[in-house]
Parts: sequence; C-alpha cells; structure tokens
Amino acid sequence: MSIAVKSESTSLSDAQIVEAYLTASMIPDPDAAAAFMAPGTIITFTGGREFDHPRGPTSFNAMRYRWVKKKMDRFDVCPGNGETIVYSVGTLYGEWKDGIAFEGNRYVDRFVVRNGKITKMDVWNDGAERILVRRGIEA
Repeated sequence: MSIAVKSESTSLSDAQIVEAYLTASMIPDPDAAAAFMAPGTIITFTGGREFDHPRGPTSFNAMRYRWVKKKMDRFDVCPGNGETIVYSVGTLYGEWKDGIAFEGNRYVDRFVVRNGKITKMDVWNDGAERILVRRGIEA
C-alpha cells in the first residue's frame, strides 16, 4: 500500500489512513501526519509517554536515534461499533545516535480510527531493551 495524498474524490480505508500517517511520520513531517488525526488525539509512546501531536514522538526519536524508519510488515484491521482498531506490525531500522546501524527492532502500533481520523495511538517497540543490551545490561 502506498499513499501519497488524499484527493477530494477518493476515500481512504482505515488501514490506508494509518499507513499515510506513519509514512508522513517517518519523513519526518509531523504536521502532515497530524492531518490524519482528530483534535484531542493522544499518542501513548513506549514507557507511557503521552503526546498530543506527532511532534512529540518526532522529538523523542531525535534524542534516541540519528534516524529511524518502519518496515511495515502488515496491518491488522478490527472493525468495531463506530470505530476501527488498526494494528501496524513490523520492525524498525535506522542508526543510533552514535552512528551504529540497527534493524529488526520489533514494533506494534495500535490505532483507533473514527470517521476517517485517528483518535488514539499506542506505540510499543524493543528499543529500550536493545539500548540496555548495547550497554551490557541484560534486559
């Protein structure tokens, strides 16, 4: 699935909305990503950090990584009553702040989508455990 821009005559599926959000986030273009979110959306990031705009995770990632991208392996879509839960599952790859490359860092992102907008996002990945192992501390 590759999403560029939503046209007036095209309606995106909930999975396509999530993919478009993630694609914009990886540029990183947090303002473009925010266009796929409803007002008041909360992003709960690893470690329980909460953000109200994609700028939050972008700033956090800038402290941890030189750059990071997602290899989106699949989208699991769970339609519900008035909302859809979309899981994006895959791995992260990129460079740590010290320039060492990494790949295979598992992630799961859980989105709630209502009326064509993301209303909640939860993020989990193995980043913290990988940092501990790099420092010689068993996770």
